[in-house]
Amino acid sequence: MPSFGVHVSDHAERVVVTVVGELDFDTCPRITQVTDTVIIRDRTLRLDLAGVSFLDASGLGLLQLLNEHAGVQGGLLELSGLQSQPRRVLELTGMGAQFRTAPDSDTDPGLDAGTAAQPPSACHAAP
Repeated sequence: MPSFGVHVSDHAERVVVTVVGELDFDTCPRITQVTDTVIIRDRTLRLDLAGVSFLDASGLGLLQLLNEHAGVQGGLLELSGLQSQPRRVLELTGMGAQFRTAPDSDTDPGLDAGTAAQPPSACHAAP
């Protein structure tokens, strides 16, 4: 079984949650245990997925949940470091447009040219 970990870094403008391992049915509850305690309060919740090589339907549901969690607190969910498989899943499901990607990440040029420039309200659109 691959190693798994979740780390939170709290900064003035954003909270960064770094995930290492797979984002799937088994690991999503462990991530929500951590993110449920995170206070966004009008900041960005950046989910650093550079260490995530696999994303399944449970992971997609988690991303939607985190998007709602951030929105309820007046914040914004931002993804960074998407590897090829998670990026492809977001593209194939059409969900990539729901999430903003971090423009300053060397490992994440964005899901497509328009994703990073979308306004925060686009993050709350239904699939």
